[in-house]
Amino acid sequence: MAAGPAVRRILEEHSKEVRLILKNYPYRYRDYARIAAQAALAAGDQGKYWEMHDLLLKRSPLLDRTSLVKYAGELGLDLARFQRDLDGEKHKDLIEADIKLAESLDIYNTPTFFINGRKVVGNAPYEYLKKVVVEELKNAGSPKALPCGECHLHPPVSSSSGMRAKR
Repeated sequence: MAAGPAVRRILEEHSKEVRLILKNYPYRYRDYARIAAQAALAAGDQGKYWEMHDLLLKRSPLLDRTSLVKYAGELGLDLARFQRDLDGEKHKDLIEADIKLAESLDIYNTPTFFINGRKVVGNAPYEYLKKVVVEELKNAGSPKALPCGECHLHPPVSSSSGMRAKR
């Protein structure tokens, strides 16, 4: 099971105990990674982040601008707004800040998770992520700060992520 479905399952099972903070870290050697991150965030502005996220993963490597606009249409997004956000690189500064953060934390693989400060690299199976979350929930009396402190909640296409027990 990929990290996406595993993480969603954990969030469903522990909705009152766990929160997910997502960061953008588009893969530098993929031609369309940055514009795909922009597209996911632009879709998120219209309430369709996860739908776009899933579509991008399903349709990859077709992530050029024309394809992204087509996907936005399939999702029923306001295309004029979507294209304006995409072409204006509305989320560029956010993505750049996330990349700098990832590099400062020596994150080079996606996904990377911090679960109460505990680093998990790669597409860990549900069973392993669940084990780590349960262990960290037992210690949740004093949740550890994530290395990035307080983070924005805009989700990425390719990301380093943090799951942390709620207080």
